[in-house]
Amino acid sequence: MRPLRVDEVRVRSFRNLASVDVELGERFNVIAGDNGQGKTNLLEAVYVLATSKSFRSSKLTEVVAFGHDLASVRGRVIEDGDARVQSVGLRAGARSVKIDDKRPPTLAAYAVRTPMVVFHPGEISLSMGASSERRRLLDRTALYLAPAAMDELDCYTKALRARQRALEARGPSAKDLADWETLCVRHGLALMEHRARAGGLLADGAKAAFARIAAPDLELDAAYAPGAPRDEAAYLEELERRRPVDLRRGSAGVGPHRDELALSISGHAVRGVASQGQHRAVTLALKAAEIDVIGEARGVRPVLLLDDVSSELDRERTAALFSFLREQEGQVLLTTTRPELIDTGPNTARADFAIRGGRVERVSRVV
Repeated sequence: MRPLRVDEVRVRSFRNLASVDVELGERFNVIAGDNGQGKTNLLEAVYVLATSKSFRSSKLTEVVAFGHDLASVRGRVIEDGDARVQSVGLRAGARSVKIDDKRPPTLAAYAVRTPMVVFHPGEISLSMGASSERRRLLDRTALYLAPAAMDELDCYTKALRARQRALEARGPSAKDLADWETLCVRHGLALMEHRARAGGLLADGAKAAFARIAAPDLELDAAYAPGAPRDEAAYLEELERRRPVDLRRGSAGVGPHRDELALSISGHAVRGVASQGQHRAVTLALKAAEIDVIGEARGVRPVLLLDDVSSELDRERTAALFSFLREQEGQVLLTTTRPELIDTGPNTARADFAIRGGRVERVSRVV
């Protein structure tokens, strides 16, 4: 895969980061500081630079520092020796993204230019949390396999909401329901195709990674489980049949908004039987699969962002994580309160930073 890294980042009025300029190392970048000093904010800013989205909140206006109207992140990205400048500006009700000071054709086109995979303590929900977390994983991956997947999701969501509004305003016999249901099925089937492809690749990668991470007598199985019939006529019939029930419950009972990436260990559902350590192993396996699938699709090794994950892992899982990271060739940014415990291995390029009160400085590493 081609090398990819973020070379320089300039952050302005982003949460508690008033004005931060950082030159990052090619390999490991260890960002250390006490809790509440801005470590996660810096990772979030880098993620926003690459994707125009936050991994912490769906409301981007939350990242704008109190008392300011605009937050911005600008950075230089090096891909296979060629440099480009990416920038994201955020203000109330508006988001501006540019590559070399030019607007990309779509947000999806921007989002796939600099692939990043983030791993933070909340990622344990990939294994033990609601199905919505795994759908987001499917969609993140599908975006790199086929950028049109984002448009299908957006169109499906709008059609589904319009169908529900029609049900609630005019009842199950509303004349426009058939039109909205046709759109739901059209975009829903396309979305399920994209997710099925992503799910298959993620399943293969997660199984292989789990075999390296977990106990040898355990086997992970992962499979895409669609939330609606894959046949057009059957899907339409099911939507029509469920109209009265969907009106009462306030949401559609069938559709890709109910998709799942079903996980099981040795034939038993993960959510029902897995121990805490096994949940962590499943999560690591899914993230490893995400890295590999996105990397293969994009042709570059994604930049990895790890937010204090070692604090959430036991000793065995932490050792497995850093063994995995040392095997990778890409850039890694990670945060910690204990930099001396971060084992990046001997003869590995490493840059250490300290963050205090939203200010970042390069520091010498004490070995």
